Amino acid sequence: MRAEVRADFERALTELDGDDAFLVRLERHFADLRGPLVELYGADPRFDEQWPALLAAVARTAAARDPELRELDHEREITPDWLHREHAVGYVAYVDRFAGTLQGVRERLPYLRELGVTYLHLMPLLRARPAPNDGGYAVADYGAVEPALGTIDDLRALASDLRAEGMALCVDVVVNHTAREHPWAQAALAGDGRRLAYYRTFEDRSVPDAYEATLPQVFPDHAPGNFTWEPALGRWVWTTFNPYQWDLDYTNPEVFVAMAEVMLSLSAVGVDVLRLDAVPFLWKRRGTDCQNQPEVHLLVQAFRALMRIAAPAVAFKAEAIVSPRQLVTYLGVGRHEGKECDLAYHNVLMVLLWSALASRRVALMTHALRAMPPVPRGAGWLTYVRCHDDIGWAITEEDAGAAGESGHLHRRFLADFYAGDFPGSFARGARFQPEPDGEARTSGTAAALAGLEAAADAGDEEQVDLAIRRLVLLHALAFSHGGLPLLYMGDEIGLRNDVAWSQDPLRSDDNRWMHRPWMDWAAAGRRYDPGSVEGRLWGAIHRLVEERKASPAMHAQGRSEPLWTGNDHVFGLLREHAGHRLLVLANVTEHEQRVGVHLVHEHGVVPRPGGAGRLEADDLVLVPYGCAWLTS
Repeated sequence: MRAEVRADFERALTELDGDDAFLVRLERHFADLRGPLVELYGADPRFDEQWPALLAAVARTAAARDPELRELDHEREITPDWLHREHAVGYVAYVDRFAGTLQGVRERLPYLRELGVTYLHLMPLLRARPAPNDGGYAVADYGAVEPALGTIDDLRALASDLRAEGMALCVDVVVNHTAREHPWAQAALAGDGRRLAYYRTFEDRSVPDAYEATLPQVFPDHAPGNFTWEPALGRWVWTTFNPYQWDLDYTNPEVFVAMAEVMLSLSAVGVDVLRLDAVPFLWKRRGTDCQNQPEVHLLVQAFRALMRIAAPAVAFKAEAIVSPRQLVTYLGVGRHEGKECDLAYHNVLMVLLWSALASRRVALMTHALRAMPPVPRGAGWLTYVRCHDDIGWAITEEDAGAAGESGHLHRRFLADFYAGDFPGSFARGARFQPEPDGEARTSGTAAALAGLEAAADAGDEEQVDLAIRRLVLLHALAFSHGGLPLLYMGDEIGLRNDVAWSQDPLRSDDNRWMHRPWMDWAAAGRRYDPGSVEGRLWGAIHRLVEERKASPAMHAQGRSEPLWTGNDHVFGLLREHAGHRLLVLANVTEHEQRVGVHLVHEHGVVPRPGGAGRLEADDLVLVPYGCAWLTS
């Protein structure tokens, strides 16, 4: 331990007690906790007041740890790659739309077990303000579950059931802001100066206007600007997302301690993974976009260290939809290596998958993925085809230019294509937050964007077959890229857009609800019918799960190398881990495509394409939208 923190550590030992394992963890991670906090708050007298409370919260959590959870702590300390192994497969769902309540989720676990799921992310379930509440991300009580879904005891029971099934539970923690209705905000409104200091507020527009000069807008259509006038306070409140979501002020050490206690409480319930929502926004600096500031990484490191001391079975997942070079920093680089999040969303891969599908070309995807920074040691990506959010077409001018395209024109093309407005488009999505220059983000389920909805409505079996092939191709690439793949609820059976979303007055201004449909359990019941759409999709995705589990090269920390295949319609990817090798070849068109078999031999794998294609002389011929996984 560094000499400068030795005295602090020894003082902490006089206040804390626990078993030997706890004391070892405390010594191992003490500097990672104390160091960033001193760097952030060392000159603030409030820090000296809050430090004992933080240590006490860590000690209480560790001491009260359930024996079953304590055993899990030991197991995951020995196997720190438990989220990164090839057998890991995730599922993402809204509690109410999947099964009604938390008890309903418990009853549906056999469905997830059958699919091969090992990780369940339940979308925001902590008690939110009444709608509108940004889909549950305006939290009014971090210590309670939304009453319509159940209770905190129901969440604890679900976590226990999931552990018994070999599944991990992921829950969202909104770290950047609270609802205006949260007790902290309500106390501030009632005149409590201490709670007012939890938030960033201003008496006039001078400071907000200085910030606004460089701030982007998250929801320019329905929530323009980043500050809201609050008459009850007589002050402007920083509200990055919506007027009812108040940004917390992390320059106040008491805010850090309060959020740490939230995380520790959820770990005691049995939550395995904390998804840190809106984490890039935690620190504000004038003259910047107030995202990804260096202090954010100090905060995340300190949160991670306290959890490793108190409940090391709990992992962190970063919700950071930022540029690739900024994104990888949330997995821990430089002095933060191994000290931040275990997982981060590979948003770039998701965007590139849909881009290649629309353009039928892979040059852009190949170049952009080759330019991605490597994954830091001990961390991994979350790979996915769709999620609950819109698709922001994050194609940079640099990447587009390297592929001989204009970034702006390509982004416009994708917005048009997936809204169904481009000639020959198979998609049935919608524009979200359209810009005056023609660019827009995109809403729609995977099935709707891949053409299944339009083909089924038209009764065109040939197009239905192609749409199913597209969906399987996308998932095959997400499953094999390297990382923990996520299935979004209903994609395994081809759920279409929710046509009733606009009839709900509380949601009609947000078309993202079109791709958050209710689970169709009657449709899920057809998964055993190999002739049905549901049966064909379920069967194909279930096979991907099983084949992935049998492929050690899929491990998240393996080496990933995009390859030029010599055919701009075929994407190539080489995966290697622990002496195992996998070559992925994917045809992104509705026509057969050829790749020289020499490419296969060159990388030391066996040319057995199976149902994805066939060998013809010196070529491997891939069927329309075929994806071959070739092993050594």
